[in-house]
Amino acid sequence: MASVVELLRVEPGTTPTLADIDPRSTPGTRKDKADAKAETAEIGAELAELQEQLYAGARHGDPRRVLLVLQGMDTSGKGGAVKRVAGQVNPAGVRITGFGTPTEEELAHDFLWRIEKALPPAGTIGVFDRSHYEDVLIVRVHDLVPRAEWEARYDRINAWEAGLVEQGFTLLKVMLHISPDEQRERLLARLDDPTKHWKVNPADIDERAHWADYATAYEAALSRCSTAAAPWHVLPADRKWYRDWALSHLLLEALRDLDLSWPTPDLDLEGMRAALQG
Repeated sequence: MASVVELLRVEPGTTPTLADIDPRSTPGTRKDKADAKAETAEIGAELAELQEQLYAGARHGDPRRVLLVLQGMDTSGKGGAVKRVAGQVNPAGVRITGFGTPTEEELAHDFLWRIEKALPPAGTIGVFDRSHYEDVLIVRVHDLVPRAEWEARYDRINAWEAGLVEQGFTLLKVMLHISPDEQRERLLARLDDPTKHWKVNPADIDERAHWADYATAYEAALSRCSTAAAPWHVLPADRKWYRDWALSHLLLEALRDLDLSWPTPDLDLEGMRAALQG
């Protein structure tokens, strides 16, 4: 069977149609919910070791790092995915950034300015809960800037991401794909749970009226910005257990592809051992 990366990847040069991707599907596994959860927990140990090797390498000059970009409609599970997947590794080696509505200071700069400030240092896994892609998604849907401006951003994003890859970044871009019916159920569940009322935003309900426009905007971003250097992946996310399972595998494959190992610094081990025993 093909890897999860291959199954979910948007091949460069193709134009995906989100309506053709079942948000309740589970590409790559025939496991049930319980077995998938158990496997997700099991691979956490390998994720943790690989992340520590990445961190250790940076201490000795290795510039590599991983940037996980999560996009999706409200309630698609970006926060939950961060908690369950990134939570499996040492928090000292993870940098999590959420991007909300730009501040006045951020609006005074280029749209990539606030993104560049949040890039993870060498040896770490950076996680973006929303990202620079908001500037070709919500900005496009609501005409927040002239069309010519957001149209130019696709090529700028591609060039910028290619530059990051040249610097040692591995970009793992994931769209969490949910259905409008599943979103409605999750929003209703928030309203029914007093402990989740702090998450409630009336604007989330209003945005449902723009679902088709967001689908068009996402399809454009996936088509125009899935490149050989930084491909997109569409992850069916109606089933939370599959979301966590698949995202764990995507991150695991990204780290495995780095062919990491423990650094071997030039140390006088015998001399230090003798000094300690002396």
